[in-house]
Amino acid sequence: MTEPVVHVIDDDEAMRESLGFLLDTAGLSARTYESATDFLDRADGLAAGCIVTDVRMPEMSGLDLVQRLKERGVGLPVVVITGHGDVPLAVQAMKAGVVDFLEKPFDDEALLTAIRSALTGPAIDGGNEDARRFEALIASLSPREHEVLMGVVAGKANKVIALDLGISPRTVEVYRANVMTKTGAASLSELVRMALLAGVRVD
Repeated sequence: MTEPVVHVIDDDEAMRESLGFLLDTAGLSARTYESATDFLDRADGLAAGCIVTDVRMPEMSGLDLVQRLKERGVGLPVVVITGHGDVPLAVQAMKAGVVDFLEKPFDDEALLTAIRSALTGPAIDGGNEDARRFEALIASLSPREHEVLMGVVAGKANKVIALDLGISPRTVEVYRANVMTKTGAASLSELVRMALLAGVRVD
């Protein structure tokens, strides 16, 4: 059986080299690409594995790449890396089928965990059992906590959620922390994934 390959796409050369070294050290096979178009040029006959891509890149964003891959029938799971200001884009990407996203700066182990999870199966599809469990967790939230969750899943910053709800950004942080605790989500991406799997929809 062919060893799975982690396809790393980032326009930052230092980041590409750093990720390549990390994956090599972890015993994972990696190939790096300097842009989404560079990757797509070589997408035919790709080795099985997963894709790790930055969101904000020249020529073609990580989100546009996800759409192109779907159009071409490339079914490799995708993990997105994003800067703090790109969280709304990352949430949009998850809705488009990305299996995970990590905010920079991220912990090396968190990235390796996300990659290993992507290599073993698409997390967003989950089973009915997971969906029911997440539905129950989200149903346990107070009305205000649920409103904050909806804002997070919509990709809104704390300041925007605070303005929408007529409360302070600090209060939003408290509610958001409560949501994380009640749902048991270890990260923002895990919380968004739970919500999407539980059927939370935001227009």
